[in-house]
Amino acid sequence: MREITFIQKNRKRWQDFETKIATPQRMNPDELADHYIQLTDDLSFARTFYPESSVVQYLNNLGSKAYHLIYQNKKEKSTRFLTFWTRELPFDLYQGRHYFLISLIVFCVSMLIGAVSAFDNDDFARLVLGDQYVNMTLDNIEKGDPLAVYGQMGELPMFLMITGNNVLVSFVVFLFGLLTPLGTMFHLFRNGVMVGVFQSFFYQHSLLTVSSLGIFLHGTLELSAFVLAGGAGIILGKSFIWPGTLPRKTAFVKGVRKGTKIMLGLVPFFILAGFIESFITRYYNQMSLALNVLIIIISLVLIVGYFVYYPYYIHQRVNNPKNNPL
Repeated sequence: MREITFIQKNRKRWQDFETKIATPQRMNPDELADHYIQLTDDLSFARTFYPESSVVQYLNNLGSKAYHLIYQNKKEKSTRFLTFWTRELPFDLYQGRHYFLISLIVFCVSMLIGAVSAFDNDDFARLVLGDQYVNMTLDNIEKGDPLAVYGQMGELPMFLMITGNNVLVSFVVFLFGLLTPLGTMFHLFRNGVMVGVFQSFFYQHSLLTVSSLGIFLHGTLELSAFVLAGGAGIILGKSFIWPGTLPRKTAFVKGVRKGTKIMLGLVPFFILAGFIESFITRYYNQMSLALNVLIIIISLVLIVGYFVYYPYYIHQRVNNPKNNPL
């Protein structure tokens, strides 16, 4: 059978199934299983005869979504919390990997712009960071404690304030996706410039190593979670602007659910980052270099392991025929 004939023969059934799994409450488990079996047959046929075709990727993604629903429906309510962290969230993270990459690129480019713009330009640093903060930091540098700002509050009040603020800012970045992905990108750019200016400011005072070790104690988790929140916002905006083959309303509701799920998954990481910033970062100059670096490495491994490697691992398991639940 020619590829175009294969697609025309089955396109309507695939599109109907894609619409149905976007609103799974309308499907009973038997109907879902029947459709999934047909879909896996189509996928096997396409992989055999059209291995380089885009239809293989389309059917593969559709089959992954169906598998996800089947697995979710087979779980008991008592395991839902565990399933969220081990299956649901990693699945959505893998599906949105391209948007997280876009968010990371926007943030890194804006950091570079901020750093270059602030280099040898005190006026730009004061414009972005504010005169009060710059003057306070210069005083702290003269006193020999450049990051003394982290010790100006009690641990618990600072933890509550920092964590609440970080969660609030991340949800603002996410919700600005309602203004199209450009709304989220604007906030990514704005915050990225601030980070770049901050690092450039310390570099000009020969304190880049000190600021990096101190900031990235908590910043590895905090900035990574912020970039992931940006990716969730882009997913939200994209679901309305580019709904794909789904009706716009259905795609938007799906985007809201997926983005909200990702944001809820980020909250514990913001809490952990806030804890490190409030209870540990203030002692950066009393810590050994080895301990400082160890905390940063553990944070990086946690982020890369859960948000990059594990979603890929789950995707591979879902698409491995040996793990087919049917």
